[in-house]
Amino acid sequence: MSLRKIIAVLALLNALVATYLHLWKIGLAGSLACGGGHGCEYIQGSQYGWFLGVDVALIGAVGYGVVCLVATIGALAQFEDEVWPARLLQLLIFSAFLFTLRLKYAEFIILKGFCPWCAISAVSITVMTVLMVLEGKRVGRVSRES
Repeated sequence: MSLRKIIAVLALLNALVATYLHLWKIGLAGSLACGGGHGCEYIQGSQYGWFLGVDVALIGAVGYGVVCLVATIGALAQFEDEVWPARLLQLLIFSAFLFTLRLKYAEFIILKGFCPWCAISAVSITVMTVLMVLEGKRVGRVSRES
């Protein structure tokens, strides 16, 4: 399985989780399954659950959806060695990683809370970041050999 396919699967799973969190936030998903405490509700309901007036979970759902789409297209045989999908994925994933650092800082340091769904997203975007570094190196080697 190529790195782009792994990224596509991770992005799809996280898009589904982010969609669930957004649907909960707008009242369409019933209660929030969050484990023992109410950390998810606390974090999601805080000012850090919004960015420029937009629900952070919605930003995540759309962002992960776009990453999934680009990674899926980039994994097609005719594009697997092309540079443009790797560069676009780097832009998307590295930006999401920086955004996640901001959110984790707010969650842990400012709010002193913990949301397991947010932690899953943070681990996933970190894994995707590492995979994109490796993919960037692979594509660089392939383009130099061509």
